[in-house]
Amino acid sequence: MKTKNLATMYAIVAAALYAINVPFSKMLLGYAEPTMMAAFLYLGAGLGMFVYSIVSKATGKATPTEPLTKKELPYTIAMVILDIIAPILLMFGIKFSNAANVSLINNFEIVATSLIALFVFKEVISKRLWIAITLVTVASVILSFEGAGTFEFNSGSLFVFGACLCWGIENNCTRMISNKSSIEIVVIKGTFSGLGSLIVALTIGESIPSVLWTVCVLLLGFVAYGLSIYFYVMAQKDLGATKTSAYYSVAPFLGVAFGMLILGERPAIQFYFALVVMIVSTYFMIKDTIELQHTHEHNHTHTHEHTHGDTVHSHEHTHTHTHTHIHVHGEDSNNHQHSHTVMPHEHLHTT
Repeated sequence: MKTKNLATMYAIVAAALYAINVPFSKMLLGYAEPTMMAAFLYLGAGLGMFVYSIVSKATGKATPTEPLTKKELPYTIAMVILDIIAPILLMFGIKFSNAANVSLINNFEIVATSLIALFVFKEVISKRLWIAITLVTVASVILSFEGAGTFEFNSGSLFVFGACLCWGIENNCTRMISNKSSIEIVVIKGTFSGLGSLIVALTIGESIPSVLWTVCVLLLGFVAYGLSIYFYVMAQKDLGATKTSAYYSVAPFLGVAFGMLILGERPAIQFYFALVVMIVSTYFMIKDTIELQHTHEHNHTHTHEHTHGDTVHSHEHTHTHTHTHIHVHGEDSNNHQHSHTVMPHEHLHTT
């Protein structure tokens, strides 16, 4: 199988693994309370990937990665706190709404991520992405109301919007440390966010489910969060961040399909209007991300000279960029500074 085709398959597998989260969580909420569910889902991801990392090192399959440092601590703490709040809100959203609605409203995370990147990190949003954001918002509003000819607000949607907002902020925090070890990030997110949610659950009086259902939730967390992220990273290696995120955007639609197959749900009429709007918005997102990568990808080679006493070293570097970048060079006899402002994710560097 060609490398690109294999990477595409990894991206779709990642989307499918995440998509099973909503319908299976809906089923398991009958045996575990929402906050406790969120805790064990994230603990499953963290502990599962920790075991995976140990096995990879033991078998010699682990790849060298750069660990997190104190410099990334503020983003890491924010990431953990937001990952405590977001899944709890999502579980309440699943509890009070149907799985199909929740799956589609999850696309609002893209809106939240993009707007935060615009206003906080000053990223540029293209016309196509603005169209997609508007359509996602319209579809989400449609899904926020009950059917049967009424305009009664669906309280479950509000919880999902809150989760998407938290994950939108968290995505931007994670972006700031995305050049570090992906497995380490998943282990930290899963373990500490899971423990935080567990403390919250016990504090508000939720009970730990039986061993059988606890194991089921842990396994779901490992698959839907841990393995999903792993395959996402595998896809990024050959597709790049933008193309991978484009293919990954099929996750909400797979979630809808799984909800209908697994739970036998038959959503109200407004769901199908929202589905059409969401499909159109996804088309604009995929077209924007793939064409953006083609437009911005380029190579250039430059040489740096470093002076150390009487010795001058020349180093030639070739960069492949798929992002907007700024190089700042400040040099004296013993100093060389080289910094990148990276938007949005990907930097492949070969020497």
